Amino acid sequence: MTTAVLPQLPADADDLSVWPASTTRLPDGGLAVAGVCLTETADRFGTPAYVLDEGEIRARCRMYRDAFPDADVLYAAKAFLSRAMVRWIDEEGLGLDVCSAGELELAVTAGFPPEQIVLHGNAKSPHDIETALRLGVGRIVIDSPSEIARLAAAVGPKGHQKVMVRVVPGISAGGHEKIRTGTEGQKFGLSLTDGSAQHAIARIMGQPQLQLTGLHCHIGSQITSVKPYLAALRRVVGLMARIRDTHGVVLPELDMGGGHGIAYRPGEPALDLTALARKLRAELIESCAAAGLTVPRLIIEPGRAVAGPAGIALYRVLAVKRTGGRVFVAVDGGMSDNPRPALYGVRYAPRLIGRRPDAATCQATVVGRHCEAGDVLAADVPLPADVRPGDLLAVPVAGAYQLSMASGYNLVGRPPVVAVHNGRARLLMRRESLDDFRSRDVGF
Repeated sequence: MTTAVLPQLPADADDLSVWPASTTRLPDGGLAVAGVCLTETADRFGTPAYVLDEGEIRARCRMYRDAFPDADVLYAAKAFLSRAMVRWIDEEGLGLDVCSAGELELAVTAGFPPEQIVLHGNAKSPHDIETALRLGVGRIVIDSPSEIARLAAAVGPKGHQKVMVRVVPGISAGGHEKIRTGTEGQKFGLSLTDGSAQHAIARIMGQPQLQLTGLHCHIGSQITSVKPYLAALRRVVGLMARIRDTHGVVLPELDMGGGHGIAYRPGEPALDLTALARKLRAELIESCAAAGLTVPRLIIEPGRAVAGPAGIALYRVLAVKRTGGRVFVAVDGGMSDNPRPALYGVRYAPRLIGRRPDAATCQATVVGRHCEAGDVLAADVPLPADVRPGDLLAVPVAGAYQLSMASGYNLVGRPPVVAVHNGRARLLMRRESLDDFRSRDVGF
């Protein structure tokens, strides 16, 4: 009698450590998130689709509130924003960081208090500024010298607006050069080194309708070490001391931005939030004591670390091609719904769900359907060798900077967003359709 030998998976192929905490395995080889079967979700809503675990979002908001009880935590809307997300963030006690009139208006019309919103942006349009003032945004972060006069004029001689100044501390940090924003020679902020920040602050002091409440510093994204934050904090506190000495003003707020790194694949490093909170607070107290400053109110802006691990992308396999010694698995989405691998070389860990494989694994590259050789979603990843058209692939850690960066390339249409919670699935954002494209095309 011969005993059947089951296919052997790589050590991390069945690792659910980067999936939402509510993820469970199903007998048929599928997965459920928040009590909702992902295979059934794909059948009901179609693919590609994004699934967002509401409970995971809320838990991560509470994790930040617990880690930073004496700070203001602002969710970075650029990671992912919808009306439901606005409500969850509000109910969990977080503020909001927006970068455009569109993000701002969506949040306010969804019921978010505008005084708890901070507006960023290196190139704010007149519409951005007008919308922020009309809606009563809490803070506007000044990013360039030209914004000072424009903003003061828009506020008017009898108006009043709280502002912060974004400073560049000269710290290199981040998962890729395109998302490192704390160094000299890039588009964000005002340099400490060449005096730009100090000059802008002096100009703001001369505008009575602008109230400088603090400094802002964002050094990059996908940072997994605490050290760069501590180095940046020391430099910014040094500037706060110089502002006190020069202008006699003690600023009450210090915004250290976000960029908190997460693991996209099992075994990858992630920023230790508990260590960040403890060491950042200790460094702030120590640096302020050395400078003779009152400790300012700390502000942080997590985005990816809140939304990223709560999302799953679902794709249907359309074709499998074996050529040149490689296996290409083509799916029904691609760079139009996730441009991050093409932009930053990001690596994901897709997983076959909905059936048990009948073969061992092979190295495969998951590619999209778009007219670019660089339309690769996951290069050289382990997938069952019998992967075939019709199979369902699920990609974890898909909640941040995917749909928010999606495009209309090839008129494929952006995927829907489905929220799962307590065994129920509901549509948050519908699939973009050909009718949507037609309605925008008004010339003929």
